[in-house]
Amino acid sequence: MEIDPTEHEIADLGPKIKDVDDAEELRAMLEAEEDGEDRVPVKTLIEDRLEKVEGEDEDVDPSDADLEDMTVADVANMVRGIEDVEVLEDLLEREEAGQDRKTAKSQIESRIDNLQQSDDDGDDEEVVIEAPEEKYPDLDHPTADKKHVRALEDGDYRDMWVYCETQQGQLIDVSREMLAKARELMDGYNEEYDESESVIAVLIGDGVGELAEECLAYGADRVIYLEDDRLDRFRHTPYTEIFCDMARNGGHPFGREDRAEDDWRDYDEPRYTVFPATNNGRDLSALAQAEFDSGLASDCSDLFIEPANISNPAKTGKPGETVEFQRVLHMKRPDFSGFEYSTILCLDKPGREFHPQGASVIPGSFDVPDPDPERQGEVIEHEMPLDDDWFKVEVTDYDQLEGGVDLTGNDVIVALGRGIGDEPTEGIELGLDLVDQFEEADLGLSRGVITASYQFDGHVEQYVAEERQIGESGQEVEPDVYIAAGISGAVQHKVGMDESDTIVAINTDPEADIVDFSDYFIEGDLFEILPELIDSLEKGELDVQALAGGASDD
Repeated sequence: MEIDPTEHEIADLGPKIKDVDDAEELRAMLEAEEDGEDRVPVKTLIEDRLEKVEGEDEDVDPSDADLEDMTVADVANMVRGIEDVEVLEDLLEREEAGQDRKTAKSQIESRIDNLQQSDDDGDDEEVVIEAPEEKYPDLDHPTADKKHVRALEDGDYRDMWVYCETQQGQLIDVSREMLAKARELMDGYNEEYDESESVIAVLIGDGVGELAEECLAYGADRVIYLEDDRLDRFRHTPYTEIFCDMARNGGHPFGREDRAEDDWRDYDEPRYTVFPATNNGRDLSALAQAEFDSGLASDCSDLFIEPANISNPAKTGKPGETVEFQRVLHMKRPDFSGFEYSTILCLDKPGREFHPQGASVIPGSFDVPDPDPERQGEVIEHEMPLDDDWFKVEVTDYDQLEGGVDLTGNDVIVALGRGIGDEPTEGIELGLDLVDQFEEADLGLSRGVITASYQFDGHVEQYVAEERQIGESGQEVEPDVYIAAGISGAVQHKVGMDESDTIVAINTDPEADIVDFSDYFIEGDLFEILPELIDSLEKGELDVQALAGGASDD
C-alpha cells in the first residue's frame, strides 16, 4: 500500500486519492482507515474513488447496457466512446421508452451529431481557423482598436524563467521555493527530452545584482538582472517592459528577424515563466503574459511537466483526432471545494502558439531547500533604455512597517473570522486574550474580517491588518494547533492553514465547510466558547500539547 490514509490529514488525501487507479490499492487503504482512525469523510473519498475505478474497469457493452440502472453521468461516459451511430440511436430509443431523461437523451443526441458532423466534414478535412476580424468584418466592438500582440508562429522557445521578487534588498522565501522547484522540473525535463534547457532567474530592482549568487545557490543556471535606483519600488509599466525585453532578448514581438542574439541564447521567448502569487507577482504575471499574448494559471499550488493527449478540434485542427502534446506544464490550483484541484494547461492550436506557458505560485507551496554555495552559473546584466514616461509618478512620502507580522513558526495560531461580526472589538480582544495563554502564538484573520466594514475601538484596530490574513492571498501557516473561531472554511482560507498539525474549529453552523477538515469541532458561539477556553488554560485544566498530539474527530 503506497498511501497510508492514517498518516495524512483529510485535506491532503483528496488530490492523492484521485491519482490511484488500482482497485486493490484502494481497498487496502479503506481497510487501513477502518482499522485506524475510521474517519467517515476519508472513507467516503476512498469509496467514491473505488466506485469510479471499478466502473472504469467494467467493459459495458452499449447494446446490452441497462439504462434503468445507469445515472446520467454513466450514460455520458459510455456514449463518449461509441463510434457507431446505429448503436447510439438504439440507446436513444431505449431511453425514450424507459426513464426518458432529458439530460441523458441530450448526451446521446450530442454524440450522434458529432459523429455525423465528422462524417460530413471528411476524415482529412482540417478545421478552418479564421481571425475574428475576418470572420466578423462588420463587428463593432469597443475594444476593436486595442493593441494586440500576436504570439509567434513557429517560434523557438527554451528554458524556464523565474521572476525572483525581493523585499528590503532580500529574496523573499517564495522566490527561493520557485527556483528549487524549477531546478527539479528542468532536471526531469532534460532527462525526459534529452535536452539541456536551463533555469533562468530574473531580478529587477535597485541593487539586486548582489543577489545573483544566491539565486544560483538555490537552483538557477543563469541570472539576468537590471538595476536602477528608480526601480526601488514595484512599478507596473517598467517592470513589465523590462521583463518582456529580457525574455525576448530585446527583439521584436512578431518575429525573430529583428532579435539581437547574444552568446548564451538564440531563441525567441521562454518556454515557461513562473511568478510568485504575491500582490506584486500577480500584477506582473498578468501584465507580462498578456504582453506575450499567452495564458496564465494564477495561484498554483503544484507544477509538473508531462505530455497531454488532447482531442479538442480547436487544438488539434481535425475533428475526431487525438494529438499528444509534448512539454506541457501542468499547473494545479485549488478549486472551489475542500478536496478538488483543477489542472490548467496552456496549449497551442493551429495557426497560434501559446508561449510562454505561465503560472504564478502560492507562497509556501514548495519547500525552501538548503542553498548550495558551490553551484556555479552565469550572471548577465541586461541593458535597455528606461523611458522617463514610465516614472512620471513619484512617491515622495510613505510609511514603512518596521517589522511586519510573520505568522509562520508559531506553535499556536488563533484565527478569527466573520463570526466576530456581532461584537467585532470584543471578538478581537478575546482572540488576543487566548493568544496570551501560549508562549509561541499569534493572531490571524480570515479575508472576511479584513474586507468587512467592521468598526473597531481602541487598541484593537491596530491588529486588524492585511498582513495578518491567512489564506490563498495571505500567509500560509503550519502551527501545532490552529484554532479557527467563526471561520466558515472557504477553500481560499483552507489552503493557508490545512497543513496545521491539529485544527480546532469553533462555529455555530455544524454544516460549515471547516468541519470537514478539522480534527476537533466545537459547535457554539465563539463569544461563549473562547472565554471558557481562556479560563481553562488559566487554571491549567486544558493540555494543549496533548491536544496537538492526540487529535480525533469527536
